[in-house]
Amino acid sequence: MILREHKDLKNAIIEIPPKEKDKLFLRLIAKDKVLTEHLHFKLLEDEQDLAARHLLLKNEIDEAIALLKLDKKLSSKDTLAAFRKLNGQINHHYKVTKAVNSEVELRIYLLNSVPLVFNENVFSFLYKYQEKLTTYFLRTTLSVFNKYKKLHEDWQFDLQENLNALLNKVNHSKLAHAAQDMGLPKEL
Repeated sequence: MILREHKDLKNAIIEIPPKEKDKLFLRLIAKDKVLTEHLHFKLLEDEQDLAARHLLLKNEIDEAIALLKLDKKLSSKDTLAAFRKLNGQINHHYKVTKAVNSEVELRIYLLNSVPLVFNENVFSFLYKYQEKLTTYFLRTTLSVFNKYKKLHEDWQFDLQENLNALLNKVNHSKLAHAAQDMGLPKEL
């Protein structure tokens, strides 16, 4: 049921007494963890808390990538799993804070950190994960690039160097041809 299609329901909700509305509202947000966290952030936190959340997530990325790189048998399968998990944490960060600039900066940081070179040959059972990782990496890069283009020019200026480093990483790897087909530039 979509609220905007039911004008009578919308009007009835508006006419509910404030005390009853508060009870209903609290019951509704209690059922949605992300909404509860978003309201907590919006109502009780400030820019310093956003910076702290950003730094905490950046440290988690560093720790996860460091653990990956310590593995002597680093595989595309393990990298893909870690990459997806970290990308999910960035998604959650965005849903809670609604800070697009922070999201784009964290994604660029993650993409610059993820290793792309593995000792896997075409006949290895892990090769299919290499292809999945490549596709996921390029799609995430394209998504970040599109969000970057929509940012305010001051934020674009601040993130330009890191995004150029990412584009350089892509264009000096086996992904260059696929990146070009997707419409990613070689640099900004």
